[in-house]
Amino acid sequence: MNLEPHAGPAAALDRVDVERVRRDFPILQQRIRDRPLVYLDNAATTQKPLTVIYALQRYYTAENANIHRGVHFLSQQGTFAYERSRARLRQFINAGDNREVIFVRGTTEAINLVAQSWGRRFLRPGDEIVLSHLEHHANIVPWQMIAAEREARIRVASIDDQGGFRFDEYEKLLNERTRMVAVTHASNALGTVLPVKEITAAAHRWGARVLIDGAQSVPHLAVDVRDLDCDFYAFSGHKVFGPTGVGVLYGKEAVLEEMPPYQTGGEMIRSVSFDKTTFNELPHKFEAGTPHIAGGIAMEAAVDYVNALGRARIEAYEAQLLVYGTEVLSQVPGLRLLGTAASKVGVLSFTLDAAHPHDIGTILDTEGIAIRTGHHCAQPVMQRFGVPATARASLAFYNTREELDALASALRKVNEVFR
Repeated sequence: MNLEPHAGPAAALDRVDVERVRRDFPILQQRIRDRPLVYLDNAATTQKPLTVIYALQRYYTAENANIHRGVHFLSQQGTFAYERSRARLRQFINAGDNREVIFVRGTTEAINLVAQSWGRRFLRPGDEIVLSHLEHHANIVPWQMIAAEREARIRVASIDDQGGFRFDEYEKLLNERTRMVAVTHASNALGTVLPVKEITAAAHRWGARVLIDGAQSVPHLAVDVRDLDCDFYAFSGHKVFGPTGVGVLYGKEAVLEEMPPYQTGGEMIRSVSFDKTTFNELPHKFEAGTPHIAGGIAMEAAVDYVNALGRARIEAYEAQLLVYGTEVLSQVPGLRLLGTAASKVGVLSFTLDAAHPHDIGTILDTEGIAIRTGHHCAQPVMQRFGVPATARASLAFYNTREELDALASALRKVNEVFR
């Protein structure tokens, strides 16, 4: 990594810093359709720094072997690197013990694990699960399925016209039947940041468990799961500059101990006979089969990169970018921004009077600009605002004001095409 520490823990990145950072991401150096790539689809997946790419390459060229059960040198090396990464991820979110960090394929699998394992063990007919109107489908459908199976009920906390979470309405939903509150930390469709610490405290007063979907928050905000006091926290590697196909489920040790395995197979067992199987200890009880070893190891490189850059600096810089992006997009004729809550991460979701979001995305692609169009796996949010889809530009610390200027200029061209 070619970035020197910046003076002052809360100082934002400056222009020189960002140019240095961009050189760590080889994909950003390429041209698309003979134009410089402007990558503004970070809520879908982030790009990978060289340190992550090298970690993957090093594993497959020098360390490749299955882990945990082998006594030979390569297996021991791989096991050490994999478990060292688990420890680093524990530090990254300030979990209390390595046993509380479970490797999964991503946020989606983490939520399904909790819904199927915890839900089957503890949900009873008439129990209630509280979600928010801001949820990704991955934090809706698993709960619908387990609620139908266990004869439980889904209740939904509302949002206001700016996309802000209605905490007052949420509190009214809580009662003695509430068993689980599952909410996003930051909305992938609007960028809204929810008051998850207060949400958790209110749920705990009724004895409910809390799961937080951190897929969109971990790349942008410092997360301390012990301070939040949530029972579960989930995030994906590929959204925090790491590989695809790997992620983390944090769970309080006492809660995880009460839960049965989600999947069965190798690694998650202590002993097997045709009469009886006994399960392994945490975290291995929930890690059946050969994992994404290279991905787990490379996650250490990803969070090390973020830590070296400085999470406070990232947050400050992205906040500046969001303000600037909001200003320049607001000047585009016919553009409507959706999601203008006071607290949000770098997501600019919008519509244009002149064109459908898919047409916007297609024309922007001819300018080398990558954004996301559609319902963003958040159809209830679209329904709340009365639109079938939006165009979404989502930011990371390697984006620049010049890229946002290019976006605004291209959107004016879209208006001209459909004029």
